[in-house]
Amino acid sequence: MSPSTGLLGPYSVRRVGFGAMQLPGPGVMGPPRDHDGAVAVVRRAHELGVDHIDTASYYGPDVANQLLAEALDPWPEAMRVVSKVGARRDETGAWLPALSPAEVRAAVEADLRVLGIDRLTAVNLRVLDTPDDVFDTALRTLTTLRDEGKIELIGLSNVRVQHLERALEHTPVACVQNQYGLLDRGGEDVLETTRERGIAFVPFFPLGSAFGAAPRPAEHPDVQRIAGELRATPSQIALAWLLQHADHVLLIPGTSSRAHLEENLGAADITLMPEHVEVLDGLAG
Repeated sequence: MSPSTGLLGPYSVRRVGFGAMQLPGPGVMGPPRDHDGAVAVVRRAHELGVDHIDTASYYGPDVANQLLAEALDPWPEAMRVVSKVGARRDETGAWLPALSPAEVRAAVEADLRVLGIDRLTAVNLRVLDTPDDVFDTALRTLTTLRDEGKIELIGLSNVRVQHLERALEHTPVACVQNQYGLLDRGGEDVLETTRERGIAFVPFFPLGSAFGAAPRPAEHPDVQRIAGELRATPSQIALAWLLQHADHVLLIPGTSSRAHLEENLGAADITLMPEHVEVLDGLAG
């Protein structure tokens, strides 16, 4: 069985955390269909020991943070809150870059204000085919915000190895959040580089995406077969594989459903046998 905790910078956290992206309404825009249900999911996550939450001011916008603040006020001392900057939403819901110093600063300050906290554990700089000079300027803005005490650690999101190496020339990096999963291993080089550097790797869309951006491993027949053998769900098998694949992986599966929350957290209790791992390792496209 994989260790139940991993490192986020200097902090030991449960390896299965919670992503807030699915708390807002459809398309990650506007209020949720069930406000009280969304708040209850966050509270249940805390009750079950989740101590690592991933969010962003552009989820909603601000809706995810509002729900988190309502659910967790007063904030648990041991809760590690990680956000992202570098994107914004327009009135149509499109995802647009927002990497100017003013935009990066405004996003961090919006997180702090809406969440009702004094400092974020980490902020990931989200990269969208960003020129080096824009990347460097945004990174400098984050380091300034860290020096001001508004964030503690710096991370990266949606990056290639060259972004990570470029960032490491200027600052320690606590975590990298990239798309990655059982059937979606295009970022294996980033995964390996973070392993070598002792940096947490936080895969997003590990179970697929409602936006069609990632394959759904729970639909694969081999995953379903192994789930039946272990009396687990296919989604749990996909998450358990990630935990056993690399011990520096931290998961942040998101949901607005209490049942799915408990299913996701249960993945940490599953041990894949060597024969299962062999089959699952071979599923990479």
